[in-house]
Amino acid sequence: MNNSNIEYYNQNADSFYESSVEVDMSEWQTRFLKHIPAGGRILDAGCGSGRDSKAFIKQGYSVVAFDASREMCKKASELLGQEVWQMKFEEMSFEDEFDGVWACASLLHVGEKDLPEAFKKIHKALKENGILYVSFKYGEGERSRGERFFTDFTEESIKPILIMSGFEVIDSGITSDIRPGRENEKWTNIIARKRY
Repeated sequence: MNNSNIEYYNQNADSFYESSVEVDMSEWQTRFLKHIPAGGRILDAGCGSGRDSKAFIKQGYSVVAFDASREMCKKASELLGQEVWQMKFEEMSFEDEFDGVWACASLLHVGEKDLPEAFKKIHKALKENGILYVSFKYGEGERSRGERFFTDFTEESIKPILIMSGFEVIDSGITSDIRPGRENEKWTNIIARKRY
C-alpha cells in the first residue's frame, strides 16, 4: 500500500471507522467460514475497523489482525480487546499458519504489478487447502480517487492472477455497497482455495 493511502486512513480513522464498523458482511463471512474448520485460525489482512475480526472471534475462531494504518490499528485494537499489528502486505512473513485469510477491501490499494507478490505471501501464510477471501471495487485497472489509489477488478480479470499465484476460485459474486450514498458502487467478491 502506498504511503498516501496509509496517511489518508491515519487522518480519517474516526470517520472511516464510523462508516464501516457496522457494515453487514455476514453473507460473505458465512460463505468464507463454511470452508474453515471450527475454532480455526484466521488472518484478517488489512482489517480496517476490526469489524470482521470481531465477528470471527465471536464465533469461536482465533484471529490475528493487521492493518497498515497506525490509527486504524488503534481503533481496531480497542474494538477487539486484543493487539492489532501495524504491518503492510509486503512485510508479511507467516508460513503455514492460517486456515483462512480474510482480505476485505484491503488488497484494492495494492498496485497491479505488486499484487502477485502479495498473493504469494498470503499463499505461504495459509495451511494446506487454506481459504482466501478477497474483495475489490468492481471495474478494471488502476485509478486514483482523491488521496487514495485503487486497483479495480471484475470476477474474470482477477482469476488469472489468483490461478498464477496457486489458488483456485471456489466462489465469487458481485455485491452493491451498502453504505449510505454508495449504493451505485459495486464490489467483486472472491473466495479461493490454496491449490498446492
